[in-house]
Amino acid sequence: MASIEYDVEEANDLINEILDEVESVVITDRDFLENIMLAVLAQGHVLLEDVPGTGKTLTANVLATALNVDFSRIQFTPDLLPSDVFGTNVYNEKTNEFEFQQGPIFGNVILGDEINRAPPKTQAAMLETMAESQVTVAGETRKLDPPFFVIATQNPVEQEGTFPLPEAQVDRFLVKDSLGHPDTEGKVELLSRRLNRTTSIPTADPVVEDPEEILALQQVPEQIEVDDDLLTYMSEIVGLSNEENRVEVGVSPRGLQRLMEAARARAVMNNREYVVPSDIQRIAEPVLAHRLVLTPEAQVNDVQKGAVIEDIIDEVPVPTIEREAPAN
Repeated sequence: MASIEYDVEEANDLINEILDEVESVVITDRDFLENIMLAVLAQGHVLLEDVPGTGKTLTANVLATALNVDFSRIQFTPDLLPSDVFGTNVYNEKTNEFEFQQGPIFGNVILGDEINRAPPKTQAAMLETMAESQVTVAGETRKLDPPFFVIATQNPVEQEGTFPLPEAQVDRFLVKDSLGHPDTEGKVELLSRRLNRTTSIPTADPVVEDPEEILALQQVPEQIEVDDDLLTYMSEIVGLSNEENRVEVGVSPRGLQRLMEAARARAVMNNREYVVPSDIQRIAEPVLAHRLVLTPEAQVNDVQKGAVIEDIIDEVPVPTIEREAPAN
């Protein structure tokens, strides 16, 4: 297939087609789906914190269908070994040789269900996979086929048999979000859709014809301009996160870079060739809040990380960016 290239408008059209298809199946806020798509566009991963039954698996599966890529689900448990996820070498008696048998991580959209139930050794191995899109088994490194995108889930209520995610691993998630429960209107829509089909699980149709289209989409944010004043704006936000008296560990330089990448992706989703302050403000909480480590006192007082980021956003002066509005 010939090399695919998109401009911002073409990318925006395709992104909205994908979101529309997913939204036709999953009952949730558009903002939530846009955060998921933001991570796809910025080549990041998503951490969902929700109780069972809110539609996490359905969302991941439908997204994979709309993107026309392989979907794989991994149920993390306390006894899960790295080889159960990544694969292992199996002896072939016919050839008298060891052959590598791929694990479920070899896919495109990976649902890591209840990732905080995995033991530390398996979580440490996942860190390499998420950071480098590769796995190392028996000293041999294998690259994963792009696009590679992890949607990991954890239950915020049930903590028995769980292991806290290492800070380094949490930092690898571009976005943290939750579906939450639909409102009454959404619940009625959920039931109405069930009445109008004969199967309990709804399905979606592919929007993307070739995975190369997704890779081309992921290159579009590289075209987006970011003014120097906005680089300063983002740096000041991250700087204040490290000075906040409720925060023990603030956003890292890696988090700052991911904030910029997410802001560029958000501009694409807004059909703009440049970033504006509202792009940064819109994504600051889902991109930055989970990277904070609160002080013990703040945790005892039930301080919410999102509220800390909101306070920081309110405190940092917003630069004025003079740009022409995009043509309709």
